[in-house]
Amino acid sequence: MVLCHHCCFIWKNNSLRGLAKIIRFKTNPLTNGDFSKVMTEEKKFYLTEQGLERIKREYQDLKDLKFAKTKGEIPKIWHSEDINPEYLSFREDLSFLETRIAELENILKNVELIKLPPKERQNIVNLGATILVEVDGQKDEFTLVGSLEANPSLGKISNESPVGKTLLGHRAGDEILVSSPIKTIYKIKKIKYKIV
Repeated sequence: MVLCHHCCFIWKNNSLRGLAKIIRFKTNPLTNGDFSKVMTEEKKFYLTEQGLERIKREYQDLKDLKFAKTKGEIPKIWHSEDINPEYLSFREDLSFLETRIAELENILKNVELIKLPPKERQNIVNLGATILVEVDGQKDEFTLVGSLEANPSLGKISNESPVGKTLLGHRAGDEILVSSPIKTIYKIKKIKYKIV
């Protein structure tokens, strides 16, 4: 019996050379907790309606591309005595497609749409808010979005960024200290919502 990594045992069976039977623990030995709970605690992906449509489009385009690639003639694995470089390239491309498709499936499975908050909560910074702040006498405006749609050059910052995390839950008039990498005071001047 051999201990493999940290979560499974492998028994080598002499009668089945090269084959191994894997039995997994029901708990994660590293956390002393239920392993199934660790696996189900997946990250939420916050997206606007526009961002969700972009992800869905990319997912469908990649599935179509994968189908087209695998439908056609697959290069032969051997070219004389060497492995065919076309086959290696094909496998690499297919692997990239499958990885990205799996990532997009995970996003679509764990997506939460950014919605307009109720009127009484629109004076509090949350996802989807456009915030006017003053930093060292300069005014700056940005929209707080999920990490997949963040693009600082377009004025969209992530809720996971140091500034985004710190601003969440605050109101106009609040002064917030952000340490990233230097300490900066942000004064919230105005909060508005317009979900697209």
